[in-house]
Amino acid sequence: MTDIGLWTIARATPDRAAVVDADGRTVTYGELAAEADRIGRGLSALGLRRGDTVALMLPNGADMITVYFAALQTGLYVVPLNWHLVAHEIGYILRDCGARAFVAHERFAETAAAAAREAKVPADGRLAVGDVPGFRPLAGLGAGGSGRPEPRTCGALMVYTSGTSGRPKGVRRPLTGADPDEVPPVTTWFFGLFGLKPFDEHVHLCCSPLYHTAVMNFAGISIQLGHAVVVMRQWDAQEMLRLVERHRVTHSHMVPTQFGRLLALPEEVRTAYDLSSMRVMIHGAAPCPPHVKRRMLDWWGPVVVEYYAASEGGGTLITAEEWLRRPSSVGRAWPGSRVRVLDAAGDEAPAGRPGQVYLQMGDATFEYHGDAEKTRRSWRGRMFTVGDIGFLDDDGYLHLCDRKSDVIITGGVNVYPAEVEGELAAHPAVADVAVFGIPHDEWGEQIKAVVQPEAGVGTGPELTAELLEFLAGRVARFKLPRSVDYVDELPRDPNGKLYKRLLRDPYWAGRERAI
Repeated sequence: MTDIGLWTIARATPDRAAVVDADGRTVTYGELAAEADRIGRGLSALGLRRGDTVALMLPNGADMITVYFAALQTGLYVVPLNWHLVAHEIGYILRDCGARAFVAHERFAETAAAAAREAKVPADGRLAVGDVPGFRPLAGLGAGGSGRPEPRTCGALMVYTSGTSGRPKGVRRPLTGADPDEVPPVTTWFFGLFGLKPFDEHVHLCCSPLYHTAVMNFAGISIQLGHAVVVMRQWDAQEMLRLVERHRVTHSHMVPTQFGRLLALPEEVRTAYDLSSMRVMIHGAAPCPPHVKRRMLDWWGPVVVEYYAASEGGGTLITAEEWLRRPSSVGRAWPGSRVRVLDAAGDEAPAGRPGQVYLQMGDATFEYHGDAEKTRRSWRGRMFTVGDIGFLDDDGYLHLCDRKSDVIITGGVNVYPAEVEGELAAHPAVADVAVFGIPHDEWGEQIKAVVQPEAGVGTGPELTAELLEFLAGRVARFKLPRSVDYVDELPRDPNGKLYKRLLRDPYWAGRERAI
């Protein structure tokens, strides 16, 4: 037994701040542990047992974190749901994961009720924060009892992949059977990669949706290590700066889209807040345009640290100092992990030559729930791939090119859209950009760019000519888009991931891509 972990800290210092909720209310470790016990008892009383699933459709806040810890100590799989999905998409996930319990917030009442009916979630397992028709109050679950739920055994997060290339699948890891009071050594090891130690007056700012793997993991680990977690209900650039100053935030996890919105603030706003408490600003989840990262480093200094991982595992890490020397890299493998790049034949690709990226994280394993074929395709021995293409340089630094599913094959030549997107994003008229292949009878695929212009920028042939001229000096001629379309906003999720499929699929209706 150590001095870390939610329930251990709650016993030793029950008044220690655990969560600062979006409404400003502070939840102590004692209060969080007691609520997690109550809900855990209630889930057990409903008949849920080790290996069963509870799904959560909750906004960012203490409720989401509390139910997560309740399930974590009762051996359940926790499936956080993206509340931007529509009812039939939620219903699909509820059916696929076999949810025995479904906790929803009244903010999503109509969608949650429809999804629960469609998925036939048991009536007594429909639980609500607030008023949801057909759901009973979560506040009454486990009320009237006392003590911890029995038996206690560790559950696990089971996050569904984003579905950017098709229907999402749950990433399901074997349950360990460990004692929930025993914090796994990998937890302190992982935060140690970023220089974060237990206690040490750390404060974490949660500024993205908790239904994302990394966001929930960073919040959960922070609490396990004695760090207070300040929760934003929704992202707002200036509010984020205010919270950093107000709570002396030491670490956070962000995505490049949020960097862009911070940098878009007027200089007098950006410089009005004291950010000196920040020790490490961790970013990942999506490629960061080099010009955006350089501006963040100029502003925040060397606290900006990048890592590469996925819901399935990871990964690599690169410090600010390393990145300035290798601005296209996402770093070297974490201690205890491996990164390999394999060619089409499954052989080791030489340094500098792109291939499929494979990762290994110790002895960790997973499966895609209900999809044995996708699981089989993802694994090669003890290593797995999520479909990314990249190369290793002579010093073992990984450089990502793109996702395999996004590579454009035009005239038999591979073009990596991420490279073209990164260059176009540097043009001052471009707020966001997506590049992908569309059908072409002679070349197989033709390169298309879809641009979201900056506010107030006029679109049309003149801007297209300007963008292509700008790009011509930065990439080879065969990589230039043959056409440019303009949209008010690209389809991204709140964590910055681009739903490129929604842009590309209409062009391929009735046709089949080679990839």
